[in-house]
Amino acid sequence: MKQRGLPAMAAAAATTATSLGSGSRSGVLGSMGSGGGRPPVLSGGSMNPAVRRVEYAVRGPIVTRALQLEQELRQGVPKPFTEVIKANIGDAHAMGQKPITFLRQVAALCVCPELLQQDTIPEDAKARARRLLGACAGHSAGAYSASPGIEAIRQDVAQFLERRDGVPACPQNIFLATGASDAIVSILKLLVFGEGSERSGVLIPVPQYPLYSAALAELGAVQLGYLLAEERAWALDIAELRRVLAEGRRRCRPRALCVINPGNPTGQVQSREDIEAVIKFAYEERLFLLADEVYQDNVYAEGAAFHSFKKVLAQLGPPYTDTVELASFHSISKGFAGECGFRGGYVEVVNMDPEVQQQLAKLVSVRLCPPVAGQIILDAVVNPPQPGEPSYEGFMAEKQAVLSALAQKAKLTQEIFNRTPGIRCNPVQGAMYAFPRIDLPPRALQAAQAQGQAPDMFFCMRLLEETGICVVPGSGFGQKEGTFHFRMTILPPADKLQVLLQKLSAFYTKFVKEFS
Repeated sequence: MKQRGLPAMAAAAATTATSLGSGSRSGVLGSMGSGGGRPPVLSGGSMNPAVRRVEYAVRGPIVTRALQLEQELRQGVPKPFTEVIKANIGDAHAMGQKPITFLRQVAALCVCPELLQQDTIPEDAKARARRLLGACAGHSAGAYSASPGIEAIRQDVAQFLERRDGVPACPQNIFLATGASDAIVSILKLLVFGEGSERSGVLIPVPQYPLYSAALAELGAVQLGYLLAEERAWALDIAELRRVLAEGRRRCRPRALCVINPGNPTGQVQSREDIEAVIKFAYEERLFLLADEVYQDNVYAEGAAFHSFKKVLAQLGPPYTDTVELASFHSISKGFAGECGFRGGYVEVVNMDPEVQQQLAKLVSVRLCPPVAGQIILDAVVNPPQPGEPSYEGFMAEKQAVLSALAQKAKLTQEIFNRTPGIRCNPVQGAMYAFPRIDLPPRALQAAQAQGQAPDMFFCMRLLEETGICVVPGSGFGQKEGTFHFRMTILPPADKLQVLLQKLSAFYTKFVKEFS
């Protein structure tokens, strides 16, 4: 092969970049290795089939179309709307929420230590930053940390948990992670194995956050969906758990039970009585418990309160306290912080077999370490300013402003939806989403079938094309057969949210009329 000069290589690279940018497989890099009719080593037929089974509705086809519409708007293509409103995902800062000052100050000081000389930054933020930098290798946030996380931050998480629950917490039982999602997948990897009727089964709620179904599909586990009771504000039903477990044991080996509290996408807050019942059920049936508690700060409904699984487990006493195996998860992406992009979170394990815990430590070491910047933000969340410190009043004011605004928007969302005939929305007790149920006329179901789409996907796609509002169809989360829903976040600013809700409700009314 004749060697090519630099100009030719540069031209080829430009051609390749153009081809790749347009989604084409052609171009210099794309065509190399496929000449002479030789099939690629990795093809659609030879790739891991488990990857094909993975679906993640929150960033699925409807979001892909939303991005295309944004591009078309930038190109001047006429649309019946001026902007795409992505209400599909719980990304607080993308929706306009301002960062909490103290969190960003500590992070900035750690990433750029020369800012420690600035008089405008309060001393408590500087003290946190100096301590954290002292815990970093080479006193730099750019260095790798220990694989389970910076030890000083694990200690701070343990102290946070002790304050929250009134129960001792051990730093060695806490593993920092690249967001809660990463930690959840790590625990599932420990639990899932086997073939045929011995394959591991995991009970997950329906509706559920699609991370669970996607991870279980990738790992080759059996998804055992238990229905939440929509008619009781998405309450958890032990009889339903027993039904699903009995059915599951006929085809797999159920090993774990996941509970999301507060709920995503359903927004319910589980009662203490329900949590007690779940723990006792897990004990009786020898199930490992996964408690997804990333929305623990997001509780709005009057009379509702967050109860951690660990606290309830500790208070139940023998034989539960020292026996039930539990992994609980938290994140900086939700709550009042909303720092999704920094990717910080943790898992605390309780009653885990010491040998398994050693294997978990080995497993997380393969990923080297969680992002240090995310660990730093996590520390500022669990170790916030205290009364008397210079940042305390400002921090508390910002935190309460975020949570109060979310509470108001939760109430606004359910009120506007429930004024619209054909839409029923349970109270948004917590988290960041509404999951309203919609009645769809038979002709709409027929039109959806003709296009090869689920009925709620058909509705959501029409909503997007005609209004620019992007929400996620309920079929992406799972729902009782014959019912239709969509999930939308309540994060947009109140004025924009009100317009969004009114436009969505008006579109639904028009849609029903068109297909009646």
